[in-house]
Amino acid sequence: MKIYLCHHNLLSLRDTGSISVHYQLKKEGLVMKSSKRNDEAFTGLEAAIVLIAFVVVAAVFSYVVLGAGFFTTQKAQETVYKGVEQSTANIQMIGNVYGLSTDNQTITNVTFVIGLAPGAPAMDLTKMKIVFSTPSTTPIILTQINGTSDTSHFTTKIGTTAVSSINANDQVEIYFGVAPVAANTKMNIELRPSVGAALPFSKTAPATITNTNVLY
Repeated sequence: MKIYLCHHNLLSLRDTGSISVHYQLKKEGLVMKSSKRNDEAFTGLEAAIVLIAFVVVAAVFSYVVLGAGFFTTQKAQETVYKGVEQSTANIQMIGNVYGLSTDNQTITNVTFVIGLAPGAPAMDLTKMKIVFSTPSTTPIILTQINGTSDTSHFTTKIGTTAVSSINANDQVEIYFGVAPVAANTKMNIELRPSVGAALPFSKTAPATITNTNVLY
C-alpha cells in the first residue's frame, strides 16, 4: 500500500532529516519538482549567438572601412595623376617662329610649328587657346578655326590639310593674324592646351622687316 503525503508533510520530512522516507518518496515519483527554471543549458547557445553577432558586425565594419580606404586611395591616385598631367607641358615648339608682313613695315601674321612632347597623349586642338599681346596692347585670346585665320582665330594644318587634333610625331603649323606690330617690338605668345601646362614664350620683331621674318 502506497502512502501519499502532501507537500507540507514532504517539507517536514526533509527538515527533520528523514532521508530514507524522502528517498523512497522520490523513488515513487511523489516528490514535487522545483518550479525554478534551469537556464544553464542555454548559456553556451547564447554565448555563441553573441559571438556570431560580434563577428558579423566586425566583418561589416571591416568591409566598410576597407571600401572607404580603397576609395580614398583611388581618389588620391587620380588627384596625383591629374596634378602631374596638368603640370606637364604636352606640347613643344619645333623650329623658329616667323612673322609675316604684307607691307614690309609691320608684322601682320605669325606662324610656327608645334608637336607633342615625348609620351604625351593626343590633343584636341579645337580646345586649345592662344593668348597674344605686346607691351602696348591688351592680351587677345584666339581660338581654333577651320576656315580663314584672323586676329581672333588661328588655323591648324599639316601641310595644306586642316586638322583638329595632334598625335604623336605630328608637326602642326599654327597660323594667325595680329594687329600690325612695328619693328623691334616684343610679342608675348602663350599656348593654352585643354590638358597640360601652358607654353608661354616671347619673340621680338627684327629691326628691318621683310615679307618673311624670323622672330628672335
